[in-house]
This record gives sequence, structure tokens and C-alpha cells, in this order.
Amino acid sequence: MPAVTVENPLTLPRVTAPADAVARPVLTVTTAPSGFEGEGFPVRRAFAGINYRHLDPFIMMDQMGEVDYAPGEPKGTPWHPHRGFETVTYIIDGIFDHQDSHGGGGTITNGDTQWMTAGSGLLHIEAPPEQLVMSGGLFHGLQLWVNLPAKDKMMPPKYQDIRGGNVQLLTSPDGGALLRVIAGELDGHQGPGATHTPITMIHATLAPGAEITLPWREDFNGLAYVMAGKGAVGAERRPVHLGQTAVFGAGSSLTVRADEQQDSNTPDLEIVLLGGQPIREPMAHYGPFVMNTRDELQQAFEDFQKGRLGTIPAVHGMTESGPKG
Repeated sequence: MPAVTVENPLTLPRVTAPADAVARPVLTVTTAPSGFEGEGFPVRRAFAGINYRHLDPFIMMDQMGEVDYAPGEPKGTPWHPHRGFETVTYIIDGIFDHQDSHGGGGTITNGDTQWMTAGSGLLHIEAPPEQLVMSGGLFHGLQLWVNLPAKDKMMPPKYQDIRGGNVQLLTSPDGGALLRVIAGELDGHQGPGATHTPITMIHATLAPGAEITLPWREDFNGLAYVMAGKGAVGAERRPVHLGQTAVFGAGSSLTVRADEQQDSNTPDLEIVLLGGQPIREPMAHYGPFVMNTRDELQQAFEDFQKGRLGTIPAVHGMTESGPKG
């Protein structure tokens, strides 16, 4: 980790918050519980225990791995449905194949992002390719769920394939941080991901002792999740480490700092910064469906059971399974 990097960050555009920016305070720091998803790959539930008013428009995020599989061990998810939101799958190490019932999909690997707008509904599958199952190897990534407003929940499904080489790369004034803008905008620099709900998603790597203070839209929320390493967040330097999420309060800038000393197997602080415009609508969430009312959830289950969310391509010879997350 990480896959997308540069030899000399000082060749990149540099960003910093203006001197009169209002620092966002840290409201809380939570620790993600560990669990298993799909056919049994390990995850950390990054947003567990955080009040939804601080997450909106984000619903959940899983850190998948980091795990070094032995031959025969790599796992994925079976075919399952989604409706009413977008899934963003970011692969840092390893390979994942994706296919959906609307013809979207492909292979994503080191630094690539798969952006699937489920909208009115589809079926999809995510699994390691056969050669990775045979050989084993390192696997590490994130999956983020982004809510859609009521007006977009039943839009036609859409798929975006964002290659790691297309992300917007930026740095801090001293070159101590590498910022990968996957979606949204930072200080006038636009990432490649096209979002229906306005968000910003950044993967930042901070060298030991490096600090960044970034401008942050005041109408967005602010979240920071530590994928590796240890450091501090906010002007108050609240300590954070692997598997922890920091929730920021109101303001126009946010600060992250890497500790001077990192673990030998984690040379830098790896952190995901998220901001989004809250939708502020009622949310009814159960399993793979995210709607506005319980009646709409019931309709989603009924539509899935009656095959209205699509059919599994016959080439796979797989049988349809029940709803999964």
C-alpha cells in the first residue's frame, strides 16, 4: 500500500486551507468492530456506532482486509440485489471482478475504483478472479455506500470504472502528504468520480510527522477513517489509529497529522477523508435496500423476489440467493 503514488510529490499542485479558515473541531472518535462479509472475507465496520446525522449522506463503509490470503482462501460475495443508493469499491491491493445484471462491471485492481449507482435496482456479484484464488495474495480495499435522495432513488442503474491512474493527485505545501482525489473537488481540483449526491472522497498518505490542513466545504460533513498507521486529527490533535473514524464538527478546514513514529510494517499514515452534502430525508435501510419509507422497503423486497431487479446471466450457472448486504 498504496498503489497510486509519485516519486516526487512536490511536482504536484499544492493545497492548503486559507489563513482565515475556521478549524473543524473533532466531535468524536470511534473504533470499528471487525466482522465478515459475503463468503467470509474480513471487514472493519468503519461507521459502526456513529449517529446517522453525522454520516448523512453516507450510509456505511467497510474496510476489506488488509489480509494476505493463502492459495485457495480468497473470497467474495454471491449474487445479491441493491436499490436506492450507490456503492463505491476502492481496491488498494489485490484484484476484484464485478458484474451486474445491467451489463456493468469489469476488473478493478491496485488503485482502481468501481462506482455502481444501483438506483431502481439490480443484481451484482463481486469476487476475486480465479487466478487470485489459486495463487492467494494480498487483498485490501474499501466499500462505501452513498445514499441517493428520494428524487434519484429509482433512476436507471449506472456504472463508472475509475482507473487509479485517473485520480487527481495533489500534495501539501511541504510535499509531506500525497492526496488522491477520487471523487468531488478539493481547492478547485476535481476528481474523476461523477456523483449524484455531492461528496468528496480523498485517500491521503502522510509521511511520518507530516501535517495537512485542507479547505473543506462548510455545507459538507467531515469524516476521517484510518486505514493504516497512527496520527492525530483536528487542531486539538486528537489521537487516532488503524480502524478508527473521526467525526468533525462545523467549520471550513480540517487538519490531519501523522505521528513521528509509525509501525515498521506501516511506514505512513493512510487515511480516507470524506465529506458530503447531507440529504436530510427519512431513511429506511434494511440489508441491500436503502429507501425513504418502510413501504418502499417492502416494495423493494417484493420486486427482488419477483425478479424485477434483473436476472443472473446464465453464463455463470449460478442460482439466485437471498438478500445480502
